[in-house]
Amino acid sequence: MLIMFDCDGVLVDSEIIAARVDSEDLAEVGFEITPEEVVRRFAGLTFADIIEVVEAEIGRRIDPSFHANQKKKLSQRLAEEVEAVPGIIDLLDNLDGPRCVCSNSSTERLKIMMQRTDLWDRFKPYIWSAVEVGTKQPKPDPNVYAYALEQFATAPRDAVVIEDSVFGVTAAHAAGARVVGFTGGAHAWPGLADLLTDAGAETVIHRWADLPKVIEAFSAWDGVD
Repeated sequence: MLIMFDCDGVLVDSEIIAARVDSEDLAEVGFEITPEEVVRRFAGLTFADIIEVVEAEIGRRIDPSFHANQKKKLSQRLAEEVEAVPGIIDLLDNLDGPRCVCSNSSTERLKIMMQRTDLWDRFKPYIWSAVEVGTKQPKPDPNVYAYALEQFATAPRDAVVIEDSVFGVTAAHAAGARVVGFTGGAHAWPGLADLLTDAGAETVIHRWADLPKVIEAFSAWDGVD
């Protein structure tokens, strides 16, 4: 069975860091938003997609240099602060079968985060950025998951995706994979599990220790190999 992991908020606790940086930076262009609101509205989206929403709401374009400066600032903060989500190392030490990472983050940022948390070597070379593979479309488009399935020559129903955002669950569900919602990241809030279920997650877990039992249940229910 192929297991496909999102990265931000699933493998590494980066969403809360990104939300703080986004909140600080967006205030500079006149868009006041708290880190908590950033998470609820934008978790799972690329920053370019966030900028499109912000521009529409403030009624003007934002200087292109803003995005570049934000990217540099966030990369620095992540390199200094990001940590692995509790329990993920133990899970990977005991998880059999093929695995990969499918993320909206760039490969550059994925490497920064995953090397700092000792996760890079556990997945390489099967680490893919949605905007760098296939049709280059980010989640909620199913592109990156469809690409991963093709690389492993795996049928969608023989793959399980772990996602923490509505946009990510939407992408995985559209690709035809089984989807498990994850609410164990520091950015999760009450009500997130219901949103993930509504988006297409078949079940939701809060602890990595629960994933093996879920996969076993999937196999019994619907013949996952």
